[in-house]
Amino acid sequence: MKLTRLTVLLCLALALSGCNLVVLAPAGDVAAQQRDLVVVSTLLMLLIIVPVMALTVFFAWRYRAGNREARYEPDWDHSTHLELVIWAVPLLIIICLGAVTWMGTHLLDPYRPLGRVSEGRPVDRQVEPLVVEVAALDWKWLFIYPEYGIATVNEMAAPVDRPIRFRLTSTSVMNSFYIPALAGQIYAMPGMETTLHGVINKPGEYVGFSANYSGDGFSGMRFAFHGQSQADFDAWVGAVRQAGGSLDRTAYLDLAKPSENEAARRYASVEPNLFRLIRDRCAEPGRMCMDEMMSIDAAGGLGIDGIVLLQPVEEGRPSALSAFFGRQSTLVASICTAEEAAAAAATTWSASLRPFVDPKPLLGAGLPRPSMNPFASPQVDARLDRRQPFGT
Repeated sequence: MKLTRLTVLLCLALALSGCNLVVLAPAGDVAAQQRDLVVVSTLLMLLIIVPVMALTVFFAWRYRAGNREARYEPDWDHSTHLELVIWAVPLLIIICLGAVTWMGTHLLDPYRPLGRVSEGRPVDRQVEPLVVEVAALDWKWLFIYPEYGIATVNEMAAPVDRPIRFRLTSTSVMNSFYIPALAGQIYAMPGMETTLHGVINKPGEYVGFSANYSGDGFSGMRFAFHGQSQADFDAWVGAVRQAGGSLDRTAYLDLAKPSENEAARRYASVEPNLFRLIRDRCAEPGRMCMDEMMSIDAAGGLGIDGIVLLQPVEEGRPSALSAFFGRQSTLVASICTAEEAAAAAATTWSASLRPFVDPKPLLGAGLPRPSMNPFASPQVDARLDRRQPFGT
């Protein structure tokens, strides 16, 4: 029986020894500091957990029914020394744990620029961080390198010991961007931008993925992260540029369609400000950007007259599929005159797409701001009487 137990324990130990505990052996300084925080916090908690567990076994054995030599004190109910130990030790541990957690939370804030490359090596202020713009699509990751004018899907690379600044957003639902070897995870959310700083200290091939369930293709939403020397990274950038392909609006709208288990793709060029268009949800031609909409709202809005600017979403377009629980009913086309809309339709990117917005009702510019009470004046009533229905 003892031999069987020993064999089982030995097999279990061998199985666990084959695990790649990347969280406890990361290749990036930020992830290493997070590892240290987890280890220190665990050890502090074990200072009280281990003695309590050991004393539980000790008391059960010491005061068992068969031990006639144990002291029997049925009237014992208080010990000042014991009360002091029971309350003081956990209180001291909580104070230490709170101090360590508070300092670690601020020092490892994902929005905080890095102060060091690794332990004892401060960041060279003359070295600019590598900016990587990340968009979580359904169900794949898009990486844009604005410094190099390239983009990739489900593949990214970074030079060793150079700080990385991620700018993240999402196209439809919330995802969690996570490279365990590099840094902690952070959420990518539609219509918002989050930031993550990190650095890789060892060359190698690492895995990144989404740590937040986001639909059918979630399990295949993984990508390769290459930690490389500067020379190898420059060669990787050159290989991406030689791969050909351009990621403009038209190509992006096709890429944004839901798909699963996508292979890595490379784009030699990318449309400027594409990340901003994705973040502000206006990559589709004719759709108003969120920052423009918020600017109009901050100035007082367009009032009731702005209703005519709403256009129905054409079936099959990405915006019709961007709502998680159903299609959107309308979108804001633009704020312009009919002449401005006609001029915009003649641009290169608009002429290549089938127009889906009738420019005639786009008359937001110069309209008087209506009264707070829509029935306060005959003029407002007249405007309401001649209002066109949606989509006309």
